[in-house]
Order: sequence, then C-alpha cells, then structure tokens
Amino acid sequence: MTFAPPPRSEKPRTAGITAMIDFGPDEMGWTGENGLRDLMACAAPFIDFAKVYALNAIVMPEDAVKANVAIYRDNDVTPYTGGVLFEYAYLKDQIDDMLDHVERLGVPALEISENYVTFETDQRHDYIAHATQRGFQVIWEFGRKNPEAPFDLDEVGGMIQGAMDAGAHHVILEQSELDVLEEASPDEFSKLSDQSWFLHALIEGDPYRFPEQHGKIIKQFGAEVNLANIAAGQCYRLEGLRRGIGRAVDYAMFREYGL
Repeated sequence: MTFAPPPRSEKPRTAGITAMIDFGPDEMGWTGENGLRDLMACAAPFIDFAKVYALNAIVMPEDAVKANVAIYRDNDVTPYTGGVLFEYAYLKDQIDDMLDHVERLGVPALEISENYVTFETDQRHDYIAHATQRGFQVIWEFGRKNPEAPFDLDEVGGMIQGAMDAGAHHVILEQSELDVLEEASPDEFSKLSDQSWFLHALIEGDPYRFPEQHGKIIKQFGAEVNLANIAAGQCYRLEGLRRGIGRAVDYAMFREYGL
C-alpha cells in the first residue's frame, strides 16, 4: 500500500479550481522568474489559473512577463490578465490594442470585469464574444469593488448565464460583493452552492484574510469549491486546507478516524 496524503482531484479539474493571483515581486510571493520556477516545482499540480495582477501586463518589463507566462504554460497553468486591464483599455478606447498586447505576451486567457465601469447587457456579451473570437479564453467577473447593496441570486444567475452563452469559460464572484451579501444575508450566502451556475463560478477570496476566510469557505462549501485570488505564497497551504490539513479547517483529515 502506498503511503499517500488525503486525496484530491487532479488536473484537468472542473471543480476544486485554484486561481492564483500573481502580484509580481511582492510580499505575497516573489514571482520573479526564479521564484516562479521554484513555486511551480512544488505547487504546479495544485494551481489551475494564474492572474497577472491589475496592470502588471503593461507595467512590468515585457520580457519578464513573457518569461513568467511561458513558465506557467509549461506547467499546465493557464495565465490570464486581470479585469482591471480590460477596464483600463475600455476607458482609453484601446481594447483591440490591449488584446494585441496580451496575445504578444503569449497569454491565452483574460478577465472581463465591471469593477468600476458598467456595460449594458448586449455590450458585455459583445466584448466577451469579441475576445472569444480572437482566440482568448474569457473569464467574466461579476461585481463592483464598492457595492452598495447585496446582490440578488436570481438576477446574478441570469447575468452569469448570459455571459456563459456569449462565450465566457468561467465566472468570478467579486470578493466585495460576497462580503456584502454574507454580512447582509448569511442565509442567501449559504445558498450559493445551490445555484445551477455555481460549478462554473470561482469565489474570490481575500489574501489578507488567509487562511481563516478560506478555511471557512471550504468548511461551508466543501473542499472542491473553486477559489480565486490566492496569493503565490498561499497556494501550497490552500491545497493542504482542501485536503483537511490545518487549523483553519480543524484538521478535518482526522474525522474519518473518529477524532
């Protein structure tokens, strides 16, 4: 018998997805080329996506971004640019210029968000379809950075279905929106996993509330919940939480032994 850790699903995953956020050389994980190679050597099997933070795709030296993108792709991790980059390109009326740049970097996926800008339904779907037609895998993010009221599950469900029908591959639920919903209506928050679209959605966590918040989400929605915004230095420990290892999940790995 092989002595092995508690089991977990393997790539390619449809559930239990971990989307890392790459802040660049940062306190949340030094993801220069050498640091990223070290991270991939240990954690690549546990990371499905890696988001290039905010405007790093145009702030960091292009060669550095390309090198990181190549490392991700060589390790079966899908890199994508964050929604803030798309919103910035929209405001500058340079969406196709941005798409050209992302393509030149070798990034195969991108996030379209409405954190600060607002799209009409048809406009949103057109942008998703356009990026998809350009060959990108699209992740649509629902939610504002500063929401004023909790969202309605049915209304958001319709928006998510529309985005998926337009070509979106996954959907991310903005952390701020989830915080407001959980605080205002814990019962509604608990119903997230009952929604037909939940399997395609990633819950955005707060790296500054790791591991307590992430352990709570795993205890509430299960080890195979999809999670986004996981800092580089947190990916390995998150994998442990998924397997029931750690105080944040009360060492759930021991429950089957009656402990």
